Amino acid sequence: MRICLVYDCLFPYTVGGAERWYRNLGERLAAGGHDVTYLTLRQWERGERGEVPGVRVVAVGPRMGLYTRSGRRRILPPLVFGLGVLWHLLRHGERYDVVHAAAFPYFSLLAAAAVRPLRGYRLLVDWVEVWSRDYWIEYLGAIGGRIGDAVQALCIRIPQRAFCFSRLNARRLVEGGYRGRPIVLEGPYAGSLNPREPGPADALVTFAGRHIPEKRVPAIVPAMASVRSVHPDVHCVIFGDGPERGRVEELVRTLGLEDVISVPGFVDASEVEETLSRSACLVLPSRREGYGMIVIEAASAGVPSIVAEDRDNAATELVEEGVNGFIARSAAPEDLAAAIIRAIEGGLPLRRSTADWFRRNARRLSLGHAVESVLESYAGDSSARR
Repeated sequence: MRICLVYDCLFPYTVGGAERWYRNLGERLAAGGHDVTYLTLRQWERGERGEVPGVRVVAVGPRMGLYTRSGRRRILPPLVFGLGVLWHLLRHGERYDVVHAAAFPYFSLLAAAAVRPLRGYRLLVDWVEVWSRDYWIEYLGAIGGRIGDAVQALCIRIPQRAFCFSRLNARRLVEGGYRGRPIVLEGPYAGSLNPREPGPADALVTFAGRHIPEKRVPAIVPAMASVRSVHPDVHCVIFGDGPERGRVEELVRTLGLEDVISVPGFVDASEVEETLSRSACLVLPSRREGYGMIVIEAASAGVPSIVAEDRDNAATELVEEGVNGFIARSAAPEDLAAAIIRAIEGGLPLRRSTADWFRRNARRLSLGHAVESVLESYAGDSSARR
């Protein structure tokens, strides 16, 4: 089968859950004998090439900064990418049996939908997130937010086979006008399906992710101060970088926690994995998550997760209270601290319970299972909406 994947980012040139999903998907499809093309923006130096084993990587737009200083997506790169996708598919769309696109950033999806009647490929779309109008307005302001909400609504109504990674966003997609039932890909986890046998944890709490407002990373610092009042030997590592890292570091200094909380920035994935594996828990206080892959990665090492209750946080679907972690009532320091303390005091029994949870759910959450569902949909009728 001839498949075209469409996303403006590519792992590891940019780092995120969607980037890893498309790279892993492309590699698995290519390994299965399919002809795979990946359309993206250039994220590497001139004279170099984006590399994915077995996949033809095509840059349809120049290298551009995707984010503002505050961590929000810029508007120009999606427009440029959309035009690049439009031009590529007008010239080469007849080569593809399937175009599999990320819904966001929407202009590339609009381009793929516009060309489809001319080239006849099947169109499948990943909806990692579906935003509410209130969130759009909060994100882009009164005018920009309403425009964003309208563009999202237009894209939802495009004839397509839709995938989601959570029940939350599948429900929102239907509420937004998608006629039918989206396919929920329960987990694109690409690691081993055999959990590690957990031993006792170090007195350590870990975060790994981008330091953007939605992740609420600064909330971890005062929460750790509260945890230390009960467990004075506990330390914390906050991996990652982004516009809020300076605020995190300032809070660490203000609260006198320089010897307690380490903020090393982005590091090699093996270092994150090693640190996480010996942690008492992962803490992920996000207000908005389309999935929450790090929760699964932590569970594979027998590490329970702390997530925060929020209407936009699909990561709560991955935590079974008291089994593989806890859902804090909010990201307020006292609520986060209470959940972290419960995880610390859960000790080895909670780590074993987490490993057992992963063992029971690994197949359902695996990349292999997701790819099987995707391939079944590729073979189906593109006009059908399930």
